[in-house]
Amino acid sequence: MKRVVIGRHHGTQSSSLQSYREYVDASLLDELRELAGTLRGVRICHVNSTAAGGGVAELLGREVPLLEDLGLHVHWRIIRGEKEFFGVTKGFHNALQGGPFDLTPAIQELYLRQNQEAADVFSDDYDVYVVHDPQPAALCHFRRRSGERWIWRSHIDTSSPNPEVWRFLQPFVQEHDAVVFTAREFVPPGLSVPRLAVIAPAIDPLSTKNMPIDDEICRRAMTDQGVDLRHPVILQVSRFDPWKDPLGVIQAYRLAREEVPDLQLVLIGALAGDDPEGWGVLEQVNEIAAGEPNILVLTNMTGVGNMEVNVFQRGADLVVQKSLKEGFGLVVSEALWKGKAIVAGNTPGIRMQIPGGYQSFLVDTVDDCARKISELLKDTATREAFGEAGRAYVRRRFLLPRLVLDDLRLIRALSGGPSMA
Repeated sequence: MKRVVIGRHHGTQSSSLQSYREYVDASLLDELRELAGTLRGVRICHVNSTAAGGGVAELLGREVPLLEDLGLHVHWRIIRGEKEFFGVTKGFHNALQGGPFDLTPAIQELYLRQNQEAADVFSDDYDVYVVHDPQPAALCHFRRRSGERWIWRSHIDTSSPNPEVWRFLQPFVQEHDAVVFTAREFVPPGLSVPRLAVIAPAIDPLSTKNMPIDDEICRRAMTDQGVDLRHPVILQVSRFDPWKDPLGVIQAYRLAREEVPDLQLVLIGALAGDDPEGWGVLEQVNEIAAGEPNILVLTNMTGVGNMEVNVFQRGADLVVQKSLKEGFGLVVSEALWKGKAIVAGNTPGIRMQIPGGYQSFLVDTVDDCARKISELLKDTATREAFGEAGRAYVRRRFLLPRLVLDDLRLIRALSGGPSMA
């Protein structure tokens, strides 16, 4: 039987703080540098359950190198475990977003055993631990030592969790010194912790997923994948997850085609190692797409990576993110950063990213989604204005240096010094 282990993972690309001066205010960068100077010698460890394929891994892959560039002692550790463990934790993920789940004694025992085994093989000592999402939520319970500070960071919509699963996890969450949510609406009922923080995620404008790409390169790359650029293209980028509603996107696309003939749909999806449910969703999508010549499905398992996502986000006429629940959805800020209008699910995590005046393009149903797709495809001026406003909004609120500053403010407060917030 495969035991849970913790392996060290490094960020994928190094970035220097100076490189962000054209994107964010110099005062923010100066404050970030000053704050990092007060944390020299503090050992920080981020812990999650996958190195690729999800938003958490993407965030850590960009944040950790920037923290290292600031001169901080920071490691990224990944817990690994049996297939059954990740089946359970994906069930927890769904349940924390309000889905049903049968929490049997055997499931509880498996979850706690795997967290204890992860704690047992932890070899290094740190001053501050940041554990992400439900997979390692009990690590603090089994690992904590005197003088350490522990943060639990939730990246999902936990506003109305399954009561049974939340009752099980809540005591472990409350052992942390601080808990972080993306939005205040996501704080579950009855949570009692010493410190509660609300910190939104962010995208990195310097990453291969977001850096500028010449329009001609985008056109050539999309054409090579079989897209006909003489006709409009809509795009959804997301994990293959029922909460992202790719089947609903296909239904909306079919309805929109009645108004916009020759419309094409591209679905780009990632499959993560800690999400076994994704394969079944991908199979459903592929079955439908096989009979639809104007639907293109691409995945990270077939060589599609961040550069290709960047190309399609820039080359599409319109982006869709029809999530039913969404902790944030980095792809929303990514699309807006590239000046694209977006039709998206009316969820708190997405709503917070949409600039004022464009909230009407948040949708609750397939019919709504189809109508808004058709409306925007026929209205070039509104699309362009939406994209321009979205890029400015993301610049102010959702770029990586702001996230790093917020995280370090919290760590500073927990480490005994005064918060610089």
